Amino acid sequence: MIDNKHIILAFTGASGAPYGVRLLEQLLKADCRVDLLFSKAAHMVFAMETDLNLPSRPADICGFFQERFDAQVDQLRVYGREDWTAPAASGSHTAKSMLVCPCTMGTLAAIAHGMSDNLIERAADVMIKERRQLILVPRETPFSAIHLDNMHKLALAGVTIMPANPGFYYNPSSIDDLVDFIVARLLDHLEVEHDLAPRWGNDPN
Repeated sequence: MIDNKHIILAFTGASGAPYGVRLLEQLLKADCRVDLLFSKAAHMVFAMETDLNLPSRPADICGFFQERFDAQVDQLRVYGREDWTAPAASGSHTAKSMLVCPCTMGTLAAIAHGMSDNLIERAADVMIKERRQLILVPRETPFSAIHLDNMHKLALAGVTIMPANPGFYYNPSSIDDLVDFIVARLLDHLEVEHDLAPRWGNDPN
């Protein structure tokens, strides 16, 4: 049976690690069950863009985030890019939604062409074939014609493309505010309650 609160979250090597960390924190806070998929390049980006000193082994990464975000036992599972026995590799898994945040153009292209050469690509391919929710969060500029063509192909397949383009109408005062704007939109699409950012037409005060 599909579980609405079972989420697959993938971190790749695109710039934007703070988006992924904040999203993971909010999903765990909302009592979601998260399967976290990690690419090798994501480790390098995390070292450059955050103050997190992540271990290399999936089990150790799991323990790190469980302690940092006070997650419940069995609420979080972490898998490496070559872990083909992970539930996300099969259409029989129970997750309703998957997000790749941040998403490299290489990962987006591989998903668009059904490459499935690693667990992240395979999990995304499964979401598409099973007609479940897949959200990609690219952080790149400018987009080339190749990038746009790949996004169009994915959009036609039902994938949501949500670039990390924060709004400014609510007068953000910090980088955290900009991060929360994007994470709030992602949580809205997952139908996960939050209070991260004001909504249009509501008085932020």
